[in-house]
Order: sequence, then C-alpha cells, then structure tokens
Amino acid sequence: MPVSPQPESPAASYDTRAGEVQAEISRSRAERFARFTTRSRRAGFTLMELMIAVAVIAILAKIAYPSYSDYMKRAYRASAQGLMLDLANREQQYLLDNRSFLGGSSAVSTLIPSGVPSDVSSYYTVTITATAGPPPTFEVKATPKSGTVVAGETPFTIDQDGNKLPSGKWQGR
Repeated sequence: MPVSPQPESPAASYDTRAGEVQAEISRSRAERFARFTTRSRRAGFTLMELMIAVAVIAILAKIAYPSYSDYMKRAYRASAQGLMLDLANREQQYLLDNRSFLGGSSAVSTLIPSGVPSDVSSYYTVTITATAGPPPTFEVKATPKSGTVVAGETPFTIDQDGNKLPSGKWQGR
C-alpha cells in the first residue's frame, strides 16, 4: 500500500522557510563583504604599505648615493689621468723635436689642438709647468674645480720622469 506524504505542519514550514531566508541573508552579506574587500584591495595601497615602501627606498638611497658619488669621482679622475698621461707623452715628443719642454698658459692647447675633453675640463683645471733646466723638466697638474663632485680632492701631478703624485689617487683609490 502506497504511503501518502504527510502534510507538513505550519510551524515546521515556517521554521524551514526562516532557515532558508537566514541562509540567503548570510550568503548575501558574505558576497557583499567579499566584493567590498576585493574592491578596496584593488583601489590602492594602505598607508602602512606605503610607509614601508618609502622606508625601504630611503635605506637603499642612503647606501647607494655615497657609492655612486665615489664611483663618479673615480671616473672623472680616470679621465683626467688619461689626459695627463697623453700630455706627458706629447711633452716628451715636443722635447725631442724642440730640445725643451713646453709650458705656460697655452701649453695644453698647443699639445692638444682639439682642446681638453669636456669630461675633464668640466671638473679639472689642467696646467703644464716647464722649466728650462738644466735638465729641462715639466709637471702636468690637474686641480679639481670648486663646486663640482671632485671639489675638495687633492690635485694630482705627473712629471717628466713619470712620477705620479699622490700615488694613491693614481692607483684607482
């Protein structure tokens, strides 16, 4: 004999319906909260995240800038030293051709007709001092210009015998 379904009591029907409505409300709240949190995460960064990023950048800059500055000083010094070595060689050739070294204010422009390269002339004043002797001598000197990255460094020189002063500056330190 078939069993007919029993009609639910109104109280049980109300309880079931209330539970479904409550579950729907909970789901709706959860979806809204999920949308709110994802939307706000997509909108930008929190203040704490920005502060941490700024702190990290500041620390890196504090470490990197002095190293970069030292690197630039060494690069400018190397350019000037290369020019000084070239001038010393040209002075030796001038001695062979003219039996004296060339000195004075026009010596650099006479030995290098194209002029001092801008990467040297912007940071150093290069001069040549020659004495007639006996024996004839010369000294090529690069003096750092004030107001530049290399300001405050000691001038460096090279003479007719190849003596380079100060020696620490010629060794890349």
